[in-house]
Amino acid sequence: MATAAPPTLTLVLSRSDVLALLTLPECIVAVEDAFRRHAEGRTLPPGVLAIPAAGGGFHVKAAGLTGEPGYFAAKINGNFPDNTGTGLPTIQGIVLVADASNGVPLAVMDSGSITALRTGAATAVAAKHLARRQSRTATVVGCGAQGEIQLAALAAVLPLERAWVLDVDPARADRLAARAATALGLSVEAATDLPACLGQSDVCVTCTPARRPFVQRADIRAGTFIAAVGADSQGKQELEPALMASATLVVDLLEQCATIGELQHALAAGLLTRDRVHAELADVVTGRHPGRTRADEITIFDSSGTALQDVAAAALVYEKACAARRGVEVRFDE
Repeated sequence: MATAAPPTLTLVLSRSDVLALLTLPECIVAVEDAFRRHAEGRTLPPGVLAIPAAGGGFHVKAAGLTGEPGYFAAKINGNFPDNTGTGLPTIQGIVLVADASNGVPLAVMDSGSITALRTGAATAVAAKHLARRQSRTATVVGCGAQGEIQLAALAAVLPLERAWVLDVDPARADRLAARAATALGLSVEAATDLPACLGQSDVCVTCTPARRPFVQRADIRAGTFIAAVGADSQGKQELEPALMASATLVVDLLEQCATIGELQHALAAGLLTRDRVHAELADVVTGRHPGRTRADEITIFDSSGTALQDVAAAALVYEKACAARRGVEVRFDE
């Protein structure tokens, strides 16, 4: 007679659970470790599937961390930019976390909070290696939830003193400037003149749904670090291809960025080839390839968003939820 399988319990974790359990500094450490493990061959291959829809689209991203314990995570996100006018989040969905050794579903959790934190964390990891260590000024373009976390992520790893924030909605930029100045202890100013801000900035982050480039090579001064976060699907674009070609370019995943990141446009324009990309972030984290090598070097991180970041953040949330006995336990195998 076959032995009955033991019951399996799956934790369900809300957005408030995730935000209570996972801090940005913890997420930065977890994401950097995930990139390191990827370079060392201790991950399951990350993959992405994009499904366009009217007014936005869906994507599925999946990857795993091997070892003891090993985790697999699959994220299903909807991204609908016009939701801001309806009161709904732009990005929403769920992350499934499973045991990588036997497939048991361990947790289902809100993905919007995971996505926001892990995206900011990846920028912080890249900034540690690609920005000048004494970077004190920053420009953030895009003042939604991601813009706020991006500025906090930069402040977590760089000695920032002043920042400018810009948005197509000036009122939203004003609100972010007020919140960030209080939360981060920086001088934060809402602005409208992007070239003027870039001319004073050591660091720039773009996190918008733009489909036409608005950051031009002529506006970037020597030594600037740029994190291009918005391009995460075909057609999205924030940076001029000539800027991409003139900089030291680090990508999160080469083939993914070539398809859905900023790199897609530089390749299409014939200004870059895959072999001219400096490195993937994982290889910079491990020292296999250098990060910044000169003070006057323009460096770019093409952040298309990988499931490596999702599984790192979600696994940490799951472990902390178990320790804190937080979340609702359900059985899907009943």
